[in-house]
Amino acid sequence: MTFQTQIPTAAVLGPALAVFTAVALVRRRGGAPGWRGGPLALRAVTALYATAVASLTFFPLWIYGGDYRNQVPWTGQIQPIPFLTADFSMVPNVIMFVPLGFLLPLLLSGIGRGRTVVLCAVVSLGIEIVQLLQYIAFGNGRSVDVNDLIANTLGGLLGYAVLRAAQRSAATRTVLERTSPAPSTV
Repeated sequence: MTFQTQIPTAAVLGPALAVFTAVALVRRRGGAPGWRGGPLALRAVTALYATAVASLTFFPLWIYGGDYRNQVPWTGQIQPIPFLTADFSMVPNVIMFVPLGFLLPLLLSGIGRGRTVVLCAVVSLGIEIVQLLQYIAFGNGRSVDVNDLIANTLGGLLGYAVLRAAQRSAATRTVLERTSPAPSTV
C-alpha cells in the first residue's frame, strides 16, 4: 500500500500549548510559587520558544509508506564528520539556540556557563535523535548532522554571553531578576 500523509504542526503543538496554559492557570490560581507576574511571563515565553523550535525541527511531520517511503538506509542520514559540509546554512541553527542559552540560567537556579552549554548540547542531541527516529519510523527526509549539534551548542553559548552582558547593566539586571523564578547567580 502506497500512501503519504501529513500531521500538521498545529494539530500537535496547539494542544501542547493549551495544556501549558491550563497548567499555568491552575498553578497561578493555586498560588504556586513562580507562577505569577514576571516568572509566569518567563515560563510563557519559554513555552512559545520551545513550540517554535519544535515547529522548525519536527514539523510538518510527513509519514510515507510503500513507494513514497524514502528508500535510503537510515545510516545514510547521519553526517558524523564535523564541518565536512559546513556553510552559511549553520547560521540559523546558531540563532535558533541563542534564546535557550539566555533562558536556561533564568529558569534554573545556580546554572553557570558550563552547565548551560552542556544542556544546550543535550537538547540539540535530543532534537537530532528525534529527527533520526522520525526518518526511521516515518520515512521522512530529515538528516542528522553533527554540524547542527555544534551550531546549536554555539548558539546556546552566545545566548549565555548575551544574558551575562545584559546583567551588567543595573536596569536590565533588575528586570531580569523580577522575571526569573530562580535567584540570580551573578
